[in-house]
Amino acid sequence: MGKLSLAKKKLLANEVWDELNIEFPDSACSLEKDSPERLAVRGILSAQCTDITVNKVCRVLFDKYPSMEDVLKADISDIESIIKPCGLHKAKAASVMDFARLYEEEWGREVPESREELMRCRGVGRKIANLIMGEIYEIPAVVVDTHCKRVMYRIGLTESTDPLKAEADLCKVFSEDKWIRLGHLAVDLGRRYCKSQRPDCKACPLASSCQRRGL
Repeated sequence: MGKLSLAKKKLLANEVWDELNIEFPDSACSLEKDSPERLAVRGILSAQCTDITVNKVCRVLFDKYPSMEDVLKADISDIESIIKPCGLHKAKAASVMDFARLYEEEWGREVPESREELMRCRGVGRKIANLIMGEIYEIPAVVVDTHCKRVMYRIGLTESTDPLKAEADLCKVFSEDKWIRLGHLAVDLGRRYCKSQRPDCKACPLASSCQRRGL
């Protein structure tokens, strides 16, 4: 497959956008969003873990520690125990505690809308910062997770599987008003059809548009 020009990628992006919205009209963030700070914690825990597990674990976590002040006062070993099903529990517990500290002591009990400020928190990289910016403040940002980078590479809208490069490529071909929803649509496509090991290309609504079908 030859590399598509930017103009052709923009045309392809329009096709992809229309098809994805037809297939997934109710696409949305699958993490529970009862408050900004709790969503941020869920984002931290979501690394290499399903959103279903994160939501389930956080119901237990926030039932016991309802506020970030409660989290900050908790014994980290108890936080580790509660979030263990999410994997990497020691590192994630340290990140949750760091978020609670920043929230209570430096951020005035508000989640920042600045990507740079959010990324000061341990465990918050660009992907989670973009999620928070988009879902809480509706600031245009593309969340490039493992599904998004895979499906957009296969479709041909990026030549890279590096998240940062893929994000930059997608921002060139999709208008800002589509960036937030795009990440959710890509996740839905990846979960239902464009799976990592055995993509269901025959059933995929984007099969005719895909540049790397069957990869």
